Amino acid sequence: MSLKGGWVWVHDREMKTLMKLEELKSVWQLTEFLEGTQAVAFCVLSGKDERYEWIGGELIRLRYLSLGKRERGVVVRYLMKVSGYSRQQMTRLIAQYRERGRIAREQRTVRGFATKYTARDIGLLVEMDTRHDTPCGQRIKKLCERASEMYGEAEYANLACISIGHLYNLRKSAAYLRRRRWFQKTQPKPSSIGERRKPRAHGKPGYLRIDTVHQGDCDKRKGVYHINAVDETTQFEVVHTVEKISEQYLIPALEGLLEAFPFPVMGFHSDNGSEYINGRVAQMLAKLHIELTKSRSRQTNDNALVEGKNGAVVRKQFGYSHIPQGWAQRINEFNRRHLNPYNNYHRPCLFPETYIDEKGKQRKRYPYDLMMTPYEKFKRIPDSKSYLKEGLTFEELDERVRAKSDNQAADELQQARQELFRAIHEKECAG
Repeated sequence: MSLKGGWVWVHDREMKTLMKLEELKSVWQLTEFLEGTQAVAFCVLSGKDERYEWIGGELIRLRYLSLGKRERGVVVRYLMKVSGYSRQQMTRLIAQYRERGRIAREQRTVRGFATKYTARDIGLLVEMDTRHDTPCGQRIKKLCERASEMYGEAEYANLACISIGHLYNLRKSAAYLRRRRWFQKTQPKPSSIGERRKPRAHGKPGYLRIDTVHQGDCDKRKGVYHINAVDETTQFEVVHTVEKISEQYLIPALEGLLEAFPFPVMGFHSDNGSEYINGRVAQMLAKLHIELTKSRSRQTNDNALVEGKNGAVVRKQFGYSHIPQGWAQRINEFNRRHLNPYNNYHRPCLFPETYIDEKGKQRKRYPYDLMMTPYEKFKRIPDSKSYLKEGLTFEELDERVRAKSDNQAADELQQARQELFRAIHEKECAG
C-alpha cells in the first residue's frame, strides 16, 4: 500500500481489475479487500467530520444492523482499515449509530481537570529537592509540612497537601525537568534465572566458577574482557578474551570455553552480573544439561576461588593497564597456545585439606604434599577415566605434558607475552 496524491492504491499482481470502495457491496468482497487479493482505490479523508460522515454512510449502505455476527466483524475491520481508527473508537461510533441512527461529532466543552499545582509550586519543589539532595517523596512532603506549619512559610502550604504519588509525577513533568536534571542509580532487579546457592561438586570435576576481568578504560574507550573459568575440584583453568561482553561475543566465547575442558561441564557458577545471568546463557546451559547457580547475598566466599585466580593469574599476566578491544583475538590466541596449557599442565597449585579444630569448626589448611598441577589433581580423582570427554584419553594428555618441561613452557609463555605487549605498545604509540 502506498500513498500518492491523496489516494491509496492497493496492488495485486494477478488481479487486473481496479475497484472503488463504492463497488464493495458484499461481505465476500470486503474479505478479499482485507486479505489484499482485490485491488481497490480510495481517497484518504483528513477531517474528523468527513470520516464520521463516511463511516455512518457505510454502515447504512452495507446494512450493518441486519448482518450476522461474523459479517459485522468483517465490516468493522473494513471500517478500521480505511478510517485508521482503533477498535475501541469504532465500537463507540457504532454504539452511537445504534442509539441515534447516525454518527455525529460531539465537540468537547469541558475544560478538563483544573491545575492544582502551579509553576510556582513546581519551582518550590525544585528548590526543596536541590537543597536536600533529592530525598524520598515522604521526606519532601514532611519537610513541606514542617515549613508550612512549624516555620510559617505559607508558600509551601499547597505542597504540604500533595500525595506522595503525585509528587513523583511532578518530578517527571517537563516544567520540573526544564529547571533541574537529576540522576538516580539503577535499581536492582531480582532475577529468577539460576539458583542462588553454593555449587555442590562433591569432589567431582566439571563444576566451574566463572568471572569477568575488565582490562581498563582509556579516553572513554573500553578495554578487552577476560572470561576466567576455574574448575572447583581440580582448579583446571581456561581464560578466554573477548572484545565485549554482549551476547554477540559472549555466547560463542562460552561455547569455546566449555569445549576447552578435558571433562564434561556439569555446573556453572557466577556472581549476579547480567552478562551471565540472562536468558540466552541460561538457554545455552540448559541445552547442554549444565546446572546454573549464582552467588548468595552476604556470602563473599561463594565465588572466591575464581576471584583469587583473577589476581594470581589474569592480573599477573596482563596487569591493570588499558588494552584496546581490537587486540582481543590476538590475546585469545596467546591464551589458547601458551597461558591455558601452562596453567593446567605446568603450574602447581595448592589444594586444601579440611580438618576439625578444637572448637569443632571446619578449617582448611594447604599442606605442601597436596601441591600439584590441575592435571595431576584430575588424574588422582577416583575413577578419573570415567570423567574424560568421549574420544579423549590420558595417554594423549600425558603426551601434551611431556612435550615440554615446566621451564620450557614458562619460557615460551614469557617470550610470547613480551612479543604481545611489544606489539600492543608499538601499535598504540604509532596510533
